[in-house]
Amino acid sequence: MTENGNDKQRRILVTGAGGFIGHHLVSALKRRGWWVRGVDLKRPEFSSSEADEFEILDLRRWDACLQATRNVDEVYALAADMGGMGFISFNHSQILHNNLLINIHTLDAARLNGVRRYLYTSSACVYPEYLQNTTEVVPLKEADAYPAQPQDAYGWEKLISEQLCGHYRDDYNMLTHVVRFHNIFGELGTWWGGREKAPAALCRKVAVAKLTGTHEIEIWGDGEQTRSFCHVDDCVEGMIALQASEFTKPINLGQDRMVSINELAHLVASIAGIEVSLRHVPGPQGVRGRNSDNTLIEQVLGWRFRVSLEEGLARTYRWIEEQVAHALRCSPQPQELARQFASSRVVSMNERTPH
Repeated sequence: MTENGNDKQRRILVTGAGGFIGHHLVSALKRRGWWVRGVDLKRPEFSSSEADEFEILDLRRWDACLQATRNVDEVYALAADMGGMGFISFNHSQILHNNLLINIHTLDAARLNGVRRYLYTSSACVYPEYLQNTTEVVPLKEADAYPAQPQDAYGWEKLISEQLCGHYRDDYNMLTHVVRFHNIFGELGTWWGGREKAPAALCRKVAVAKLTGTHEIEIWGDGEQTRSFCHVDDCVEGMIALQASEFTKPINLGQDRMVSINELAHLVASIAGIEVSLRHVPGPQGVRGRNSDNTLIEQVLGWRFRVSLEEGLARTYRWIEEQVAHALRCSPQPQELARQFASSRVVSMNERTPH
């Protein structure tokens, strides 16, 4: 393989390849003509993987990580036990335990197996809560992560793993990259079950409202909490560009357009062609506001998102409406299933396995 990583014969491992972003990443890498191994606890849920090899492995185990990282040049480390606010707010010990095992074992196995490039997928959850306590927040720069006060155990785990990647780069001359995702969404992602994130949950609720004629949806809290949302296609392109670069510091990847959850709900309803009323219910909300400062990624990689929020939501909504409609058609109790789909639920520890 050439030093700059442009050889089309390079061999790549994607961990978490059965999950949402990992599945899209595998497809994008294959479109470039590269050999790809996917690893996860499960296969992709909504379409088959394009990986040359797909292995079912538990990356909390050291032997599984050695097996996964054999004979590859690059690793995209996406495997994690994670979900939306309804999951990460109530499963701190499980998340910290599982993800630390996954990341420590995968990184060290990659070192022993001679991996040249390693990309770790971190999160905007590493940023301090004290910078995110109002809805009109200043966009977060990479340097804002310190002094540290991450949100929840999920944020602490990500920050610790970022540090580990930096030390492996310094101590073992292993080229490591760290990307901090800001709310990635899109088609073929989890939309039901407790681990789904806000855009998918809202698309599901609006689809139920449209299909049943009951135009009221639930929103956790007052709905004024703000976020930016980035479509998965832009996310994947940014990851591939970062992996090919020599840049080694943590870098944001996200949109920089901030909207409230209430605004997001009405955007989805507009795409569906209906009007909805919002019923605000108790539930985890996370930080009050968060937005991505993309100055660094634009300067270093020339990357900027191309999929607008409206376009990304339209694509995501159409796909989720099809999933909801199919599930209701096939259910022996469609009214009960519609009621479940319309609800906001919190997923408890061990309800699903990590991926």
